[in-house]
Amino acid sequence: MSLADECGTDVEIYRRAFDRTIYADSRTAAPETLLALLDSLGLQRHGQAIYLWHQVPDHIPEAQQHRVASSAVPWLLAAGYRVNIAKEIFDEAAYQQAARHVQGQRPGTPRSAGPVPPSAPAPGSRSRH
Repeated sequence: MSLADECGTDVEIYRRAFDRTIYADSRTAAPETLLALLDSLGLQRHGQAIYLWHQVPDHIPEAQQHRVASSAVPWLLAAGYRVNIAKEIFDEAAYQQAARHVQGQRPGTPRSAGPVPPSAPAPGSRSRH
């Protein structure tokens, strides 16, 4: 069971304690459309079969990692996915910039009330990586 399964979301974006990597855990047997969207947003796919997850590239600076993760959220929400991002990763400016781009891609769509509040850090014991 993935962290997204446990939390009732489609994607959970978090960092484990004492780990520099930012993970994007999708629900078990997530549709290829979700996985492909995560790929297109700059996250790297890992695993095989139903044991899949994504990671923000860890070779880029930490601030850029936060921007990549945060800017993925509006695109995932716009596609209808339930997503949660840990508050220590969330970059408000990156989120807002991406949200403006999403709105530009979807003319006539009413603006959302704002970002989903970021969650508390996910405990390492809840991850399956």
